[in-house]
Amino acid sequence: MRNILGFLAAALLLASCSQYEKAPSGMVYKITHGSSKEKLKHGQFVKFNISFAIPEKDTVLNSSFGKVPAYFMIDSGRLTKHNFTEILMLCAVGDVVDFKLSNDTLKNMGAIEYNATFPKGGMITGKAEFIKVFATEAEMMADYQKEVLAQRDREMDALVKVAEKKGEKYIKDTAGVVVVLKTAGDTTKAVAGKTASVFYKGYLADGKDAGKEFDSNMSKEKNPNQQPYDVNVGTGSVIRGWELALKYFGKGGKGTIYVPSMNAYGPQGSPPVIPAYSNLAFDIEVTDVKQGPPPAPQAIPVLPRN
Repeated sequence: MRNILGFLAAALLLASCSQYEKAPSGMVYKITHGSSKEKLKHGQFVKFNISFAIPEKDTVLNSSFGKVPAYFMIDSGRLTKHNFTEILMLCAVGDVVDFKLSNDTLKNMGAIEYNATFPKGGMITGKAEFIKVFATEAEMMADYQKEVLAQRDREMDALVKVAEKKGEKYIKDTAGVVVVLKTAGDTTKAVAGKTASVFYKGYLADGKDAGKEFDSNMSKEKNPNQQPYDVNVGTGSVIRGWELALKYFGKGGKGTIYVPSMNAYGPQGSPPVIPAYSNLAFDIEVTDVKQGPPPAPQAIPVLPRN
């Protein structure tokens, strides 16, 4: 009986492996087909979810699943080898591709360097799910903006829960920031056109590393001569979350601002200190609000001579 069970287990393993195929580059892949039979075509704009992981370390390198999907235009003449795009034209909307990439092949291609994350002989696993196609870039961008707003709203809900768990009284700005005013400061607020002088401490707002500090200029004990950071509000010199929040503070204002990742560093993060899709929190103190510098003059176009 034991021999029979062993034979059955081996047969099942071989059957599961046989579902995988090998692309010309050596990439191993498996396509789980959906209901559509119409293959993806050159010139279409495709919306998809993608994830990459290192199975040996049980580590997800990056994933768009449950967040903002990825988008790109299909160019059949420029599909990357040893990646899921290599077999893209075999897929249709609704299909899911599981694939395995060799670190050695990627190294030979110049795509990676060997290190602790990508060791020699190692493997990267991935999954791609094709969601939708668009005929024009404008249609794709409109869909992308909807996804960005949906992600921001999910993050705002999470940050409201953080504030409520702490028992904080908060303002939920519909443009995408949660503000806790401990002291509002005087009546001259840090609106666009003003310069706000700010002491701050930034840290991760939620997740497994909640509270982990990534930047601060409040450490007067370490540096007694520490100066506030001057923000020219409305010029885009800081993350959008700060631009949205500072208008609630005047000189002497203190509080905490919770910024969803989509109004901070978003899917890219700010490596190595801020991971992708990190919601942020800042404890701030506004020491001054004054008139900001005049806007830079626009260059006068030079007309060609006849």
